This record gives sequence, C-alpha cells and structure tokens, in this order.
Amino acid sequence: MSASFCGRASMGPFAFLRLARLLRRPPRGQRLWIILAVVAIAGLLFGIEQIFGWPEALTPEGGGRRVPRLN
Repeated sequence: MSASFCGRASMGPFAFLRLARLLRRPPRGQRLWIILAVVAIAGLLFGIEQIFGWPEALTPEGGGRRVPRLN
C-alpha cells in the first residue's frame, strides 16, 4: 500500500526569496533541460508508485527499536 502525502505544505521566507531570484534570473539552456529532466523523472517515479504501489522488497522489516511519537 502506498502512503499519500497528507501533511501541511508550507514555504518559508527563504523559499520565496529563491523563487524571486529564479523569476528575475531564469536558468539558461542546458541547466533548464537538466531541471526539467529531474522534475520529469521524479514525476514518473511518483506516477509509477501511485499505479503499482510500493515494492514489498523495499519495505523495512519491523524488528527495530521504535521511538514513540509525541503528539
């Protein structure tokens, strides 16, 4: 079974500064293709996981020491 992201997504002030810099000075040719390729590969892997689920071989065994969560 695949886990879905159900957390609160928040962006800090530094993320907004980086986005502003990216908009003022966009990346050039080759770097743009690298960025697009990384985003496409990540999207492809996410789609494959959503369709086929998480592989059982990559799921860790539950034998380790568990740290209790503080709520």
